[in-house]
Amino acid sequence: MLQKLFNLQGKRALVTGSSRGIGYAAAMTLAEAGVHVIFHASKPSPKLDAALAEAREKGFSCEATDADISLAEGLKKLTAAVGHVDILVLNASIQTYMTVEEFDTEEFEREYRTNLLSSFELIKAFLPGMRERRFGRIIALGSVNQHRPSPRLCIYAGTKAAQANLILGLARANAKFGITANNIAPGVIATDRNKAVLSDAETAGEIRKLVPAGRFGTAEDCAGLILLLASDAGSYITGEDITVDGGMHL
Repeated sequence: MLQKLFNLQGKRALVTGSSRGIGYAAAMTLAEAGVHVIFHASKPSPKLDAALAEAREKGFSCEATDADISLAEGLKKLTAAVGHVDILVLNASIQTYMTVEEFDTEEFEREYRTNLLSSFELIKAFLPGMRERRFGRIIALGSVNQHRPSPRLCIYAGTKAAQANLILGLARANAKFGITANNIAPGVIATDRNKAVLSDAETAGEIRKLVPAGRFGTAEDCAGLILLLASDAGSYITGEDITVDGGMHL
């Protein structure tokens, strides 16, 4: 029974931003469950090559592509390279630690294009195929900042709150097609992205005090939930915004 619930043999998944961090852990976990995974990064990189090589060494079915999803031509390149997908994990995003006063229009637009517009365009590209096949999993990675915006991440928080509402708005209309749409809101996860902030012991200590669980999360804490939502075990879960933050949103 357990193997049946989590068996995704024959499915195809695109995991954006999967050369490292949460995206990498999610891609590897899905691949282990039998998914043909498309690893993605914004540009060619040793980390993307290494992720693909490791997955293939483990015998997983996979490929890799690079595309800058902040640009229209990058999105076209990505959708053309991917073909169709059954599972869309919208993980790639950017964040800049700035107050509102420090932001300029260019940086504001860059974050919204990467974090929100790209999600809309990718959903628009892959949703028709999911409807035809009567199966689809749309899983977006949001942030605890949706619920508790940091003063230096308020633009990022805005993009993630908007993305969450975009995803949840899909759930009701597409459930009849066998498609689920859910958002995951991670808290402080110990990944490369947060390495600089958490490397300062005093700062890390102050942030840890905000987490009732008393520890920072790992990429695997998110990957397990992504597997659940992608599999038959999670087929009755849709329209949810699930925090993975050790209670930080409380």
